[in-house]
Amino acid sequence: MVNVPFAPFSRSDKLGRIADWTRNLNNPSNRRNNANDSVFDFTGDDSFAATLAADEDSSFRLVDGKPPPRPKFGPKWRFHHHHNNPSRHLPQRRDEEVEARKREAEKERARRDRLYHNNHRIGGGQHQRREAAVFKSSVEIQPEWNMLEQIPFSTFSKLSFSVPEPEDLLFCGALESYDRTYDRLTPKNERRLERFKNRNFFKVTTTDDPVIRRLANEDKATVFATDAILSTLMCSPRSVYSWDIVVQRVGNKLFFDKRDGSQLDLLSVHETSQEPLPESKDDINSAHSLSVEAAYINQNFSQQVLVKEGKKVSFEEPNPFANEGEEVASAGYRYRRWKLDNDMYLVARCELQSVLESNNQRQFLTLNALNEFDPKYSGVDWRQKLETQRGAVLATELKNNSNKMAKWTAQALLGGADMMKLGYVSRVHPRDHFNHVILGVVGYKPRDFASQINLNMANMWGIVKSIVDLCMKLNEGKYVLVKDPSKPQVRIYEVPADAFENDYVEEPLPEEEQAQPPTEDAANGLSSEISVAATDVEDKEITAVP
Repeated sequence: MVNVPFAPFSRSDKLGRIADWTRNLNNPSNRRNNANDSVFDFTGDDSFAATLAADEDSSFRLVDGKPPPRPKFGPKWRFHHHHNNPSRHLPQRRDEEVEARKREAEKERARRDRLYHNNHRIGGGQHQRREAAVFKSSVEIQPEWNMLEQIPFSTFSKLSFSVPEPEDLLFCGALESYDRTYDRLTPKNERRLERFKNRNFFKVTTTDDPVIRRLANEDKATVFATDAILSTLMCSPRSVYSWDIVVQRVGNKLFFDKRDGSQLDLLSVHETSQEPLPESKDDINSAHSLSVEAAYINQNFSQQVLVKEGKKVSFEEPNPFANEGEEVASAGYRYRRWKLDNDMYLVARCELQSVLESNNQRQFLTLNALNEFDPKYSGVDWRQKLETQRGAVLATELKNNSNKMAKWTAQALLGGADMMKLGYVSRVHPRDHFNHVILGVVGYKPRDFASQINLNMANMWGIVKSIVDLCMKLNEGKYVLVKDPSKPQVRIYEVPADAFENDYVEEPLPEEEQAQPPTEDAANGLSSEISVAATDVEDKEITAVP
């Protein structure tokens, strides 16, 4: 080939450029003594003189000087002027352009996620996550208290115990009929939540119940409790907040009590959610304020959905806690007895709120209400989703209030309710915690709902049986079960006989002086003891409650 320049090179030489179209020969600053460039620099060759001269040929015309059209859809390329390479962000090939689009999409997705979390974190995201939140104990641990046992919740998951069909000992109180019109409520035809200030509601503990005292004197059972206390024990593995139950061993009998002003009288809100609530008690969205608000909503809801001045169903005995002529809320108390062992029986007072009669059949109902306080915390607006996506609303509530809904289901099962009604009550305005509206009411069969929320009756009775067996081994006296505020475990303390009485003064105990938990070996020994307590009945089937 004639007049074709050839530059000799060896395999060890580094290839530089084959063709450089960015080179400006008129700029002397670009002319550097680079060995890699000089190998393929033919500008000094005489054979290229005609080629360089042809560039200045007047016959050359530029057909189109416009830049290529910008794509209507696609990544918006941002050009950053860098000193070394001004075009380093431009896609050079097809695959690079595809990768660049993916990177831009990931950046946009990350930006949307940041905006979403910033909008859903009150106070600009300054609050810590729920995992790092510090909760207070429901009762102050006193210096004279002696800690006996520590039971981790992990041991409860393996327990199983079957109880036979319970026996009804006594029915007290009177029930009013449920108003079916509330089943047709929607967010579009909501009803204002009324206030029932003249009706009295009773939250009487076990040992203050005159009927239970009478049954204890008649030796009807060995263990006595209420449905609220039993449901707290049964659903304890789901609990996050601290709670406490007083245990009294009197002779061969065992009484499970609650303190005056106990947390068991209130309803937790947002307990199992991952989003933290404001810590200040004065805030209307704090845990304590929401618990009081939820208890107030449930009381009024349970009376509003009844037939006004309708027919009442009265039982064998009147309300044991009401005075003569006193207006009381619709409530029926069902005293039931379960057989725990050959010579051990448990009696519990179970509460029902309403009755429904149709086709000469009587159905007992429990009435509870879920309350929406601020959609920013749950992420679901009931007024928009309740009518079209009720399943999504229920799933969100099960995630945020797993313990509360499990306790409601356990109480319905203990009381032998045929139906449990769940109401959806929301604030008129997120900042108004006094006025509420009922958006809807849904009914569920307790056993079907228990299977939906993964609530196992055999496991719940296994927890109760293990705690009863443990307490029956204790000496006569007073004890208290306290759920640890920061760990999934419960502790048993021996307390003085006058503890929690009116003249008993509780003094805060310095943290360094509080009783320390037992060693890990002791806890493991207790775990094995609890597991053995229910091993012999682990494979039995649980009998259906009528």
